Amino acid sequence: MTNILFCGYSYHTNGYHSQHKSGYPSYLLRLQTEGLCEVVVKGQKMKLEKGDLLLIQPGDHYELLVKDGQISGDYHLVCEGNWVNEWWGRNKKQNVSRIHIDEKMLSLWRQIMMEKRRPASNQDEELTTYLLRALCLFLERAVHETAPSFNRPYSVTRMMRYIEEHATQPFKLEDVAQHAGLSISRTVHLFKSAVGKTIIEYALEIRLAAAVEQMKYTALTLEQIAEDCGFGSYPYFHRVFHKKYGVAPGVYRRIELA
Repeated sequence: MTNILFCGYSYHTNGYHSQHKSGYPSYLLRLQTEGLCEVVVKGQKMKLEKGDLLLIQPGDHYELLVKDGQISGDYHLVCEGNWVNEWWGRNKKQNVSRIHIDEKMLSLWRQIMMEKRRPASNQDEELTTYLLRALCLFLERAVHETAPSFNRPYSVTRMMRYIEEHATQPFKLEDVAQHAGLSISRTVHLFKSAVGKTIIEYALEIRLAAAVEQMKYTALTLEQIAEDCGFGSYPYFHRVFHKKYGVAPGVYRRIELA
């Protein structure tokens, strides 16, 4: 079982202080999204700024301080349960990590907040449990990908995430470069050197994977699939697909459905 004790958003402008010197009673996930604050964790004092993720486990000494005149906004969630115990124990968790604030991550947080606001009789515990699991895994991936030891520059990871999200829509190299905060030439060179393929090649892989899924599990025409998956035209889709799989899309579909 997993129990979400509290999930919410706080915005402080007139100062705030809380402390749990005898140890925090549950797991705490806290993401600083605006302004700054100070925390004391296990005797260590730290300043938190936008993008700082705080992870507290039961028993940790924890204090939070927002000084008068400071602005501090954060999402936070308090939870407990067997799955959270298992997730926490998979690998060492840093108390504070700097991550990229992703809108999908915040959407998960907000969805949990809305579910917890429902009357108890209308709450779906199974749904909130899976939402919490998804949030924890999103946070873990964000920490992993932002860590200095990750095997590619974080700017490249940001490019990959942008391409994955927009691959089935028209986008330009300028869009990827702007998202990464780099020039077009630097974006193209850095991506190829880190990933081993061009931005277009990476986008085509994602489009082909999406097309294969639609060919297997929908009754859409090949022309519609080509358009939906970002190829623009069926002849181009046919050419790229045949080069990748060695057969035409229609033949591949008949084989898969046989």
